[in-house]
Amino acid sequence: MVSPRLSRIPRMPSALDRVRIGLLLLGVIFVLTGALPADEAAASIARVAPLLLFLGSVIVLAELAMRARVFDVIATRIAIIGGGNYPALFLLCVGFASVTTVFLNLDTTAVLLTPVFLALAPRAKIAALPLAMTTIWLANTASLLLPVSNLTNLLAADRVALDAEDFAARMWAPQLAAILVTTAALWAFYWRRGARGADRYLPPSPVRLEQPRERGLCAVAAGACVLFVGAVIFLHEGISLAAAGAALIVVAAFAVLDRQALRLSLIPWRLLILVAGLFLVIPTLSRHGLAEVMTALIGTSDDVGGAVRAALTGAGLSNVINNLPAYAAGEAVVPPANGDQLLALLIGTNVGAVVTPWASLATLLCLESCRANGLVVPLRRFVRTGLVLAVLALAASVAALLITG
Repeated sequence: MVSPRLSRIPRMPSALDRVRIGLLLLGVIFVLTGALPADEAAASIARVAPLLLFLGSVIVLAELAMRARVFDVIATRIAIIGGGNYPALFLLCVGFASVTTVFLNLDTTAVLLTPVFLALAPRAKIAALPLAMTTIWLANTASLLLPVSNLTNLLAADRVALDAEDFAARMWAPQLAAILVTTAALWAFYWRRGARGADRYLPPSPVRLEQPRERGLCAVAAGACVLFVGAVIFLHEGISLAAAGAALIVVAAFAVLDRQALRLSLIPWRLLILVAGLFLVIPTLSRHGLAEVMTALIGTSDDVGGAVRAALTGAGLSNVINNLPAYAAGEAVVPPANGDQLLALLIGTNVGAVVTPWASLATLLCLESCRANGLVVPLRRFVRTGLVLAVLALAASVAALLITG
């Protein structure tokens, strides 16, 4: 049985869809009225264009990999390997969600891994909330290591001129700290015996791909994902082209073996127009007063105090509005030479965006998937436990950044 998932394009745009479209239209109006000069608008869009190619490609790759049941096979195998033992399953799920976020982008974890875990829950008689919170939290806190892990990372790596290898060398310690703190928080709040409500779970039956066509699609999709991961590790540039190439391999396989799966709704238009709109609106607001406010909050010092201020501002603003505009607004006022301060801002907007449901797009997508699968995430518990995680993970990861720097 293929795991249920959300439809990419509903019949009527949701309120959030209207906000995204309105944001893009507002950006266009700013350009047409001269509030944002045309040359600045062109430079902003030129900067974000490779990122849009990467995002579109990696989401298509992951979506088709899910259609080919790659994630189903892996998640089920993890539950089988756990053998009914909750601590073992917990560590395996944390590892799977972390690896997916690091190498295939946090939106892959949010959009695809969440419904796979939720579909696994009733089959193995596993409590659904611990599985959901694992993907919600790790989609955010495990997104520090590589430029491809998060859109904000791609922006930061470009700003401080770090390729994938150098970025990972700078961020491995903050990433390790964030994952360790998240793991401890997940166990304490959601996975321990008193929170999950059971001693053992029932290992599910393996996923069986009966038809040669199914086995072929699964093998090609898994191979394309491995190739993309290899490109992330070994290519210093052209990650967007690597993602596009991997996606094309899987698209070609589906064109031969399952053409009905190929549809325009595979393209994540919501995410693309949101990013394009933000990169027109935020520069405009920065020209008209936002930059002064952000400078007052973040400062311009690259010392410990400047890094802490940047991290706290990024985390706080992310939970008020959203982490993508929070990062974009903060980046605009951090001097290009202040590498530690910019990376601390990045940590704040990635790791700290776990308190409110709207703090990150990944969290919104995870929660939408939970609602579609009939799981209610208690809001007060979500905010309370997320605040504890944000404080502890932010302190640990910023400290790791400064110590290893």
